[in-house]
Amino acid sequence: MKIALQLSQLTKYYGSHQAVNNLSLQIAEGSFYALLGPNGAGKTTTLRMIAGLLRPDNGDIMILGHSIQRSPQKAKQLLAYLPEEPLLYNKLRPIEYLEFIAGLWGIPPSKAQSSAEELLKQLNLWDNRGDFSETFSRGMRQKLALAGALIHQPRIIILDEPLTGLDAAAAHLVKNMLTEYVNQGGVVILTTHIMEIAERMAQRIGIINHGYLVAEGTLDELRTQSGEAEGSLERVFLELTQDNNVEGTR
Repeated sequence: MKIALQLSQLTKYYGSHQAVNNLSLQIAEGSFYALLGPNGAGKTTTLRMIAGLLRPDNGDIMILGHSIQRSPQKAKQLLAYLPEEPLLYNKLRPIEYLEFIAGLWGIPPSKAQSSAEELLKQLNLWDNRGDFSETFSRGMRQKLALAGALIHQPRIIILDEPLTGLDAAAAHLVKNMLTEYVNQGGVVILTTHIMEIAERMAQRIGIINHGYLVAEGTLDELRTQSGEAEGSLERVFLELTQDNNVEGTR
């Protein structure tokens, strides 16, 4: 089992508030991993540090053997980050947007064009290839942003609430794409407030609260840790995020 992502004693302060507290975990290649927690638990801060958008105050992040702090360019080339509210360029058409993003990654124009066409077809956006992004619904914008995240074929993709704004058909399509990506050896790390998504798709789950990793493992392992032997992920989550469990794995 090759480790794709390793967090070591990751810590982040906002002023005097410690948003992430000595967080350590490992995620293997070919994994679908859900990072869950209440609002303000430190999920997005953690993801932004992994993506290199925030610098940790302590600790390190290794992306397939490359430190995000010591070798940021090599590490960042191996991942993609899709925030909950992705930034698109409203005056670009989908194919133009994807070719622009591909150019930022140094992908040759001929390969960028073919990859962009394939992604737009996979995400059912091909018929809208001539429309400006400003005319897109929120769900269409979310799918286009996902295509932009995948255009350089990253080894790890980080998704913050990726199904927000998608209708049932689009959500099903995206979930199938992500599952296939993992089956081919990629790593998906997502946050979501929809427990059914994490329960159904994630192979391993980390639960954080007040910046601490309070539990981590498969759903069955989390059930054991929570004392909810037959409980749903929602019941397990609620049990593990009670205040008396905040420092569970500190």
